[in-house]
Amino acid sequence: MVQRPPAYRRYKQRSMLGAATYIATTGVATWLIPDNAPPSAGPIALSIVAGAGVLVWIWATARYLIEIDDEYVRMLQVRGMLVATGITFAVTSMWGMVELFTTAPRLPVFFVFPIWCVGLMIGGLVNKLTTGDASESC
Repeated sequence: MVQRPPAYRRYKQRSMLGAATYIATTGVATWLIPDNAPPSAGPIALSIVAGAGVLVWIWATARYLIEIDDEYVRMLQVRGMLVATGITFAVTSMWGMVELFTTAPRLPVFFVFPIWCVGLMIGGLVNKLTTGDASESC
């Protein structure tokens, strides 16, 4: 079994906390907020709390970048995040243009973070293909 660096193990624990918070609070909000609820204080507050899990995830990722001891591994992570950010910007910008000029369905804003996460996986693949090393990919 491969021994992971302490920073990576802490990152995974923090990420799992963010994921669990996101899933649990989204489930509670789905259960408590009726479909097509008006934008009143209760549904808005529950929605914001549900989205807070993403903040934990982002914080975990930022802490991981800070705590990585190996500069090469940090560079691979930053490259992966740049790929993810570029993909996210490209997808949301292009779809925004489609929405602007057509009657295509709207892309809900909450999909931006999952798109970034998919981009992060692609970033790990880009690292693997260009350097031969995906390292400890987020």
